[in-house]
Amino acid sequence: MRVLVGGGTGFVGGALTQLLRSRGHEVTHVSRHLGPDRISWDELARSGLPPCDAAVNLAGENVLNPLRRWDDPFRRVVVTSRVATTKTLAKAIAEAERPPHAWVLVTGVGVVLGKGGGAVSQMLWPFRLGLGGPVGSGLQPFPWIHVRDVAGVVCHALETEGVHGVLNGVSPASPSTSNADFARELGSALGRPALLPLPSWAVRGVFGAERAVMLLEGQRVAPKRTLESGYCFVYPDLPSALRDIVS
Repeated sequence: MRVLVGGGTGFVGGALTQLLRSRGHEVTHVSRHLGPDRISWDELARSGLPPCDAAVNLAGENVLNPLRRWDDPFRRVVVTSRVATTKTLAKAIAEAERPPHAWVLVTGVGVVLGKGGGAVSQMLWPFRLGLGGPVGSGLQPFPWIHVRDVAGVVCHALETEGVHGVLNGVSPASPSTSNADFARELGSALGRPALLPLPSWAVRGVFGAERAVMLLEGQRVAPKRTLESGYCFVYPDLPSALRDIVS
């Protein structure tokens, strides 16, 4: 297939691009950055959809960027980066003479784990130094997924006839994984203790009260329809996912 990927130069987009190309598909990115096999969002809005069999939108500013204050300008960036790109792509699809037969929008997945990026990249050094531990009480659910499985679910949705609706992007083990479980397993994978909790007040101080809720309360999510659609997870359990990441 010829697959158009919005936000394809990011962490998840890189994994998806690699997987799609390994399976013989052609990939074109819609990106703010110029380069080979890329078009800009302005070009997409101006010239319309290039010939493609499938389209994916992964674009979106990282909500939990610790370097950005949770103020009105950043809130607008978070919303616009998702809504505006989706509207642009949806409009181009609606106006295309030959619209793609598959259209995937990635709007919410678990904490994405993987080498060279994602949530673990910010956690590794404290944990390597023995300074890691649960966030807040540690009892809150910790929905997670390996980046290879995010890419795998999207690829599965593009390639499989009859897959539609919402597919939750979390591992099968997510519903039974707490934040403390994750901290313990990451420490074990690194051969380090993981006993120092990050106090709730510190989380609120860094991320602000609204964003802190995501980390301190969590959300219990299961991939029921994802599994029913026939997708087989590469990393269904946390120990195997973390061993891959820290190896």
